Amino acid sequence: MFSPDGQKLVSGSYDNTIRIWDAEKCTQIGDPLTGHGDSVLSVAVSQDGKHIISGSSDKAIRLWDMETRTQVGHPWKGHTDIVPSVAFSPDGRHVVSGSYDKTIRRWDVESGTQIGDPWTGHEDWVWCVAYSPDGRMVASSSNDGTVRIWHTAKQEQIGALLGHECWVFSVSFSPNGTQLASGMDNGEIRLWDVETRQQIGKPVSGHKNLVRSLCFSPDGKILVSGLDDATVRIWDVKTGAQVGEPLQGHNHLVTCVTFSPDGRKVASALRDRTIWIWDIDNYIIWSRL
Repeated sequence: MFSPDGQKLVSGSYDNTIRIWDAEKCTQIGDPLTGHGDSVLSVAVSQDGKHIISGSSDKAIRLWDMETRTQVGHPWKGHTDIVPSVAFSPDGRHVVSGSYDKTIRRWDVESGTQIGDPWTGHEDWVWCVAYSPDGRMVASSSNDGTVRIWHTAKQEQIGALLGHECWVFSVSFSPNGTQLASGMDNGEIRLWDVETRQQIGKPVSGHKNLVRSLCFSPDGKILVSGLDDATVRIWDVKTGAQVGEPLQGHNHLVTCVTFSPDGRKVASALRDRTIWIWDIDNYIIWSRL
């Protein structure tokens, strides 16, 4: 994930570490961040760029200081299974996490403590969680074939997006918060109206395997997806059409995709332990880490 100023890139790995990269020079900054006892499955950067949050197969969540590259406080514990997704609230005061234990939990960053009870309702693993841009809602996706929307202040479910025919691996809010994208294990992507919770148009298809990650561009006009067919694809949000040819060259499944803050680059992480940065204006590889 890029830092808000676009100068750094943060990655988590199956080698149990987190690494910080200079996004311009494409070099690692300092030593890896260590502490997790198992694979690091998710990382996020706060909007002020000061903190990193990480979720792991060791069931714990850890907070890190970006500047000093040290852990802040003790691990946050509460989940009883793998934590594949974590996200900061827009104001950086809270973190939301999703787990294979079928729950979503909300945390206070300053104290490192859980806020209220776990959010329950999903009937299977929770794969992905995402905050709305205004911080008032959280979306979660699950193996139960649903996307659920939660009211953060009331800590209760607002509604569910129904109609998926299989596991839902990824969710992403548009920058203005009016739309939500969901990616499934059959390769389809669906767009939803957040207010009405109705699907917009027909499912977007083109991938041949599960959609592991989705990210809207900063202007909300395009959507990037990465998945198990080793491709990264760019979609026109308004028309649902694919933009250009797939970004190809990967030789392994794509676990995560993210836009740079200026919208000109996309970083994709692979299961083969590499990170590729793409110049999407020219559809070419800009660098590899």
